[in-house]
Amino acid sequence: MDTIKLYPESAHAHAPGCGKCKTSQDLDFKFTFAYQPIVSVHDQAIFAHEALVRGPNGESAYSVLSQVTDSNRYHFDQACRVEAIRGAARLQMQGKLSINFLPNAVYQPAACIQTTFEAARKYDFPIERIIFEVTEGEQVTDRPHLVNIFREYERFGFSTAIDDFGAGYAGLNLLSEYQPDIVKIDMELVRNIDTSKAKQAIVKGITGICKDLNIQVLAEGIETTAERDFLLSAGIDLMQGYLFCKPAFQAVGIIDPAAWE
Repeated sequence: MDTIKLYPESAHAHAPGCGKCKTSQDLDFKFTFAYQPIVSVHDQAIFAHEALVRGPNGESAYSVLSQVTDSNRYHFDQACRVEAIRGAARLQMQGKLSINFLPNAVYQPAACIQTTFEAARKYDFPIERIIFEVTEGEQVTDRPHLVNIFREYERFGFSTAIDDFGAGYAGLNLLSEYQPDIVKIDMELVRNIDTSKAKQAIVKGITGICKDLNIQVLAEGIETTAERDFLLSAGIDLMQGYLFCKPAFQAVGIIDPAAWE
C-alpha cells in the first residue's frame, strides 16, 4: 500500500510546532495497556480493540492517570499513542485500534500527530485502522479546539469517536458541530436497559439521530444477554463489555462463544 497515503508527508514532516513538545516534563512513571474487544454482534467477530491504560504489572488505570499533571500531560498523551500502537503491532492485532486521547494535551493537531505517524510507520500499523476517541465528559474549555482536532485527525485518515455519549458536558451541542465516525453510548444508559423505559427511549433517540447523521453507534458496558438483545433490536450492532470479554492485559481479547447465544 502507498506509504504516502498511510503516512502523509505534509503532516509528518512539515507541520508547524508550538514548542510544547520541547518544554513538557518527561514521565517518571511507567505504564502499559490492556486491550478490550469491540464486537460486531451481527458478524460475531471482533471489530476493534480499545487500548486501556494500566500500570506495568496490571495496576488500575487510576494508578497511572493520577500521576498525570499539567506539566507531563503532553508527554503522557504522546507516549500513550506510541505504546498502544507498539503493543497492538506486537500482538499482531487484527481489526481497528481505538486510542483515547487528551484534547487538552493537543496544542496544534498537525504538529502533535507527528509521533503517531512515526509509530505507525515504525510498527507497520496502518493509520486507517486507528480510531481516536475522546470522552464526552473530558473537561474541555475550548470546544472549537476539540472540533478542530477531530477534523484534522479525520483529514489525516484516522477514524474518530466520542466516548461516554450522554454523560458529559456537551451532548447534542458537540454532535451538532462535529459528526464523528462512532458514538459510544455511556454505560449508565446501557445498564439494565431491557427493563427501563426511560433508557430505552433515550437510546432509541440517540440511535435515530446517529442514523440520520451517518454515525455508527457503539454500546459499551454490556454485561447481560438481555441488554445485548434489546440493543440489537434497537439497531445497534457494535458492542463492548464484560459479556463478550474483559480487558486483556497485554493481550488481544478472546470472545467466549456463549456470548453470541
